[in-house]
Amino acid sequence: MAREISTPFRETLMRYAPAAAALSLMLAVSASVGLSADRAPDPRAVALLAEGDKALAADDAQGAIDSYEAALSIDPGYTPVLLKLAEAARAEELQGKAIGYYREALARDPKNFAAISGEGEALVEKGAIEKARRNLAKLKSLCGANCTETRSLAIALSRQPRERVMTAEAVMPDTQVVSQN
Repeated sequence: MAREISTPFRETLMRYAPAAAALSLMLAVSASVGLSADRAPDPRAVALLAEGDKALAADDAQGAIDSYEAALSIDPGYTPVLLKLAEAARAEELQGKAIGYYREALARDPKNFAAISGEGEALVEKGAIEKARRNLAKLKSLCGANCTETRSLAIALSRQPRERVMTAEAVMPDTQVVSQN
């Protein structure tokens, strides 16, 4: 037979248990975030980044992506890998994928100037000029007009944007069906 807990103890437990659980969860999350930001990257991941940079410089975007993905698997908390993956995706003209990598980097560090600028440039390449201008305004407010990343995005915006890709919904086929007998 189970022993019954006394009423005053039960009330105290019920009153403070949710607050204690929330506090311990908050401490655990903040400790893990702080730990990942202050630690040194894995040297193997850094070596793979260098290997990927060489491949990207040699116009081997797929080889660079392979190296960067290997680096990400070794050190998933190392944000510069995401920026390199985004750069390689842009080289392959996969702006949507690049934007996804930039947004993941921004989720980790919302004030990452390189990620804000890179996402803005990918948006320009995709034809989303207004969204790219929002990124430029954000960069100007965070680091100023003379910041390298701000200037880079401003230059990308000043260039003529590429022609937008037409979607299937933009061109509707004729609804009239012609049959041959």
